[in-house]
Amino acid sequence: MASPLLVLFLAVFCAGSTVSHELQPTPTMDRDQYMAASRLRSLVTEFVDYYQNITLADLNLYQDEHPRLTTDQDQECLEDLALTMQDLSSGGIWTLRMFDSWGSLPSGMLYGNMWDLGNYDECLNVDHAVSASHSVRGKYCFAQVSLAPSISSLLNIKTAVCFPASCTAANMDTLLRQLFEKLLNVEIGADLQLVDESTCQTAQREPYDGLTIFTIVLLSVLCALMLLATLYDYFFVKDQKTLSPVVKAFSARANCRALFRIVDSKSNPNVIDCLHGMRCLSFVWVVFGHVYLVAAMGPAINYVDMLTWYQTVFSMLIKQGVYAVDTFFFLSGLLLVLIALRIMERTKGRLNIPMMYLNRYLRLTPLLALAIPIYMRILPILGDGPLYGSVSFDNYASCSDSWYLTLLYVQNYATDSICVSHSWYLAVDMQLYIVSPFLLIALYKWGRRGAAGILVLMLLLASCLFSMMVIKNISTASLENNPMKKLYYSTHTRASPYLIGILFGYFLHMNRGKPFRLGRVAVVLGWLLSLALLFTCIFSVHGKGIGSLPVVEEAFYLTLSRIAWPLGLCWVVFACIHGYGGPANSFLSSPLWQPLSKLSYSAYIFHMVIESLNAGITRTNTYFSDYQMMLRFWSDFAFTVLLAFLMHILIEAPLGSLQSHLLQTRKPSPKPEEAATVPEGPTTKTAPDPPTVKDSPTSDVQE
Repeated sequence: MASPLLVLFLAVFCAGSTVSHELQPTPTMDRDQYMAASRLRSLVTEFVDYYQNITLADLNLYQDEHPRLTTDQDQECLEDLALTMQDLSSGGIWTLRMFDSWGSLPSGMLYGNMWDLGNYDECLNVDHAVSASHSVRGKYCFAQVSLAPSISSLLNIKTAVCFPASCTAANMDTLLRQLFEKLLNVEIGADLQLVDESTCQTAQREPYDGLTIFTIVLLSVLCALMLLATLYDYFFVKDQKTLSPVVKAFSARANCRALFRIVDSKSNPNVIDCLHGMRCLSFVWVVFGHVYLVAAMGPAINYVDMLTWYQTVFSMLIKQGVYAVDTFFFLSGLLLVLIALRIMERTKGRLNIPMMYLNRYLRLTPLLALAIPIYMRILPILGDGPLYGSVSFDNYASCSDSWYLTLLYVQNYATDSICVSHSWYLAVDMQLYIVSPFLLIALYKWGRRGAAGILVLMLLLASCLFSMMVIKNISTASLENNPMKKLYYSTHTRASPYLIGILFGYFLHMNRGKPFRLGRVAVVLGWLLSLALLFTCIFSVHGKGIGSLPVVEEAFYLTLSRIAWPLGLCWVVFACIHGYGGPANSFLSSPLWQPLSKLSYSAYIFHMVIESLNAGITRTNTYFSDYQMMLRFWSDFAFTVLLAFLMHILIEAPLGSLQSHLLQTRKPSPKPEEAATVPEGPTTKTAPDPPTVKDSPTSDVQE
């Protein structure tokens, strides 16, 4: 998750808030300036009075003290504005609606309410026919005015305005600039753009381009295949064993049967049930954190409360949500070793490395490849609203230039504008997977010496992170040096949990079947140490913030926490496996987690579709509180699971099944005593095929 962005946003906003740290002075505002600004509460009335006799000269923009030449578009805008003013005097309902949709100076701006969204739909529904060839339509935009330029540009008031669609943002800027200067009795600098065309919207929509049409057709074809295969499976197939592999791959009935099948760990000792719960809770943590992040970018009426919340203990669970990703890396390394070493034992150490890479790429890429055009083209047409497309920490327009880097899994290094930003995890995970065969060979051939080498590698990479932060003075809260790319997205800085997962997986592999009899004191100490590590990672910087620490302290914290977190998880997994988990094991090992665990990859890829959609269709200002965020989370999470289920039965399960069928090497079945050591799962293969682990949040635990 991208919680450092939230930290950065709040840190900047804090500079202009009435709630401040002890070392920050309380900002002030000139009384006369505030009283003058209060006239904006009747902004539309002032506009109508000021421009009731509008002329072409009012539309001239002055550049270097010389008016620009008027254009035909200026003339059309003037005529529509004049007609609007004329019909307003006669009580025309369409022009009343246009001005009725305007916003004003928001109430509670000193409490953090910086937006007035007006009435978006009322403005866009204005469509007054002047002649057979011309209509006056509404154009909704945001106008901004700075009430306290000396504090922060983030404190600019943004209010909705509605003009005829024939007027450009430059026309609106000119008219409002003159009006604001009169109302506020100040001269507004030319560097402050009051109306930006990017904030403007009309009811007219661009026709679908080729990529949009292709994506819709592709999704329609997949739906048709699923429907036909499901109907054939339901009505014509009596014995599932006779079902064609192609029909079975696309049948929603067959895929749902596999999705909701509960694997009993008693029948397969290779299944580690608690990993399902750990993965699902980590995914929930990611979604929950992103709900707060998106809300921080929306039109909350009480941003000051957000700053108070930022100092609470509970806020640490959101700000430190980065550890959910470290859990994913830990599980990836753990599952890889548990599966691969068992297969290598049966194949006498042989690994088909090219086939490993091919299986891995084909497993992950189709869903990601379809997600890119969905974010680029389908998401923009799913809804609309005054803030649609802007209330998100992603700019999906960058996909036009960097989509191929995402499909090559190098976007975390190759570009500063990542297409589908949360896909950085897949790039890091893929790059770690690429080097994993060499680590597996070292473990198989050299055993403990290989494990010692991996431990040294992990410590060297951790030292690299520490020295880079100290020597180059890179902080997670810095506005320079691109800290997100260097500290958050880079594979070499995120490798510690993955390598610890590999080492712990090797420990479990070497001690499989061995009973561990621990006394009550040892078990209690184990849980206390584990919880101490986990809670220290989350709460140790409470009241300070990571970015506020001296760079050396921050480097120590970031480096050691990425080691301490997976170490704490090691005990949780160990205790659950060997019967010392107690209530934690009962909760994490519940069979109810298994279906959601299988959907976790689809859900991770597409959860921002739901969050961006629900945030973008907002028509009114929201209220920030933990309870409101929880209400928002449950709606986002529920629809995310539904969308993930649809994508799973449309794309992930069918293509995964076809891949397993086409790439499967026909070999004799293993002997009964060997079969007991083969992990159960849809991609399990007989020797000498390589492991095809789809690691969390991209796989089934039982693979």
